Formats: sequence, C-alpha cells, structure tokens
Amino acid sequence: MTEETNLKIIHFFEQIEKYYGCKTEITEGLYSKIENFDANFTTWNLSEFVLTRSAYRNNGERFMFEGEKMYFEISAKNIVALEQPGRHRFEFIEQYGANVFRITKIRFHSKY
Repeated sequence: MTEETNLKIIHFFEQIEKYYGCKTEITEGLYSKIENFDANFTTWNLSEFVLTRSAYRNNGERFMFEGEKMYFEISAKNIVALEQPGRHRFEFIEQYGANVFRITKIRFHSKY
C-alpha cells in the first residue's frame, strides 16, 4: 500500500461517522487480473443496510461496517487502492493472491 492510499483510508474512516444512519449500498466483486478488469467476468454481490457503526478490528486487521442484521469487513492489510469516483461513493480494492482481487464499492445515500 502506498502512503497516498494509506492517507485516503485514514481520511475515509475519520469522516465515516457522518454516514451513520444513512442507507448504505455495498457492492463487492471477485475477479482476477487487476490490469484487465472486466465487470462481465466478475462475481458480484449487493447488500443494502442502514449504517449504524464502523470500527477497526485489531485482531485480524479488518475494517468493519455494521447495520441491523448486516456485518461487512474489508481487510486493511490487503488494500491496494482506494478511490472516490463520486460524492459519497468509494471503491476499495483488496488483493488476496497473485491474481485474486476483491473490489468493494460503497455508496452512502447521505442526507447532506
């Protein structure tokens, strides 16, 4: 992870409390070959919930997002990129193996 990505992650989690109580969409996809990302060859999952809490779990180095009957984690040590493609939209990319990646797209339906 680059220092720039690390600073983006810190900023994201310093600001996340403003999204508590907001409808949150998390779309995650598993794929290979980061240099040739193709959404058609990605396995997708979508979850929607109201964000009630977030935290960092030291044991396992995970960022956690919680809502009623919903729990989602991102591996802090596996993050290779974090982008903000729009207002209240964020994309994390984690690398789990030489050719195994997970993209997590988070969209907050903010009241702001």
